[in-house]
Amino acid sequence: MEKIPKLGKEATMNAIKEWGQPLSRITHLIFYTTSSFCNSPGADYHLAKLLGLNPTVNRLMIFNAGCHGGGKILRVAKDIAENNIGSRVLVVWAEVAVAYFHGPNYNHMDILIGQSLFGDGAAAIIIGADPNNNLDCNEVPLFELTLASQATIPNSESAIRLCPQEMGVVYYLGKEIPSLVSENIGKCIIEAFNSIGMKMGNDKMDWNSLFYVIHPSGPAILDKIEKKLGLKEEKLKATRHVLSQYGNMLSVSVIFVLDEMRKKSKIKGKNTTGEGLEWGVLAGFGPGISLEIIVLRSIPY
Repeated sequence: MEKIPKLGKEATMNAIKEWGQPLSRITHLIFYTTSSFCNSPGADYHLAKLLGLNPTVNRLMIFNAGCHGGGKILRVAKDIAENNIGSRVLVVWAEVAVAYFHGPNYNHMDILIGQSLFGDGAAAIIIGADPNNNLDCNEVPLFELTLASQATIPNSESAIRLCPQEMGVVYYLGKEIPSLVSENIGKCIIEAFNSIGMKMGNDKMDWNSLFYVIHPSGPAILDKIEKKLGLKEEKLKATRHVLSQYGNMLSVSVIFVLDEMRKKSKIKGKNTTGEGLEWGVLAGFGPGISLEIIVLRSIPY
């Protein structure tokens, strides 16, 4: 779909303008979408051409992970940046809801839920492992991706399914999704923090001491997470704002939440990009059910 790389271009130009560095510094390009699949060359090729990127840029096109595509692609970009000294990874997401639009079906009523939630969106981020802060090349980081992990809830593969068809993507959403996610997200977060040496457990965890960048999947899932972790209402404010303004944009949604949080933190005079707190969590969930957990460290303003 031609709209996908064009959406990606607009988001990318905004990100590069804020980054303030020349296009020639980009060494890798990752493009993700759920809205188009199996096209070759893919949207990564067309976006690189639209931007005028160097022909030697390393491109990677990833399709069809669904709602956990935001965290998943950040995890891949983090690995690339940390294993290629001096690299700058341009990560772009673009989603177009018409790709999974279908009329009502009495045998598939869950499709109405998706039609009421899903929306279009695009975002871009530049990721590197070694910010250059000399006078000629001042890069200002927004968040540190301290650890990225993925966990799969056993025997949950039928709860969320994306099935590519000739006329787009058909999806299936099980009513058990809110319970499966809320019952497992806490222990996945604890395991992630334990992996970086911050030993935590249910008896030691002060959930409200963290900031949260949670995929804005839908009210039912967010309500369950909030109740399970005992979160104060303001903890998911950024997520609920994005959901109310843009809907569920699948992979790109969590990037909108990340952007909303750091912007509001500055407006409100907080001393870090994470609502004045140092540590936080980015969480996405999609087919599998796969849980993407990223331990975030905020940057002082």
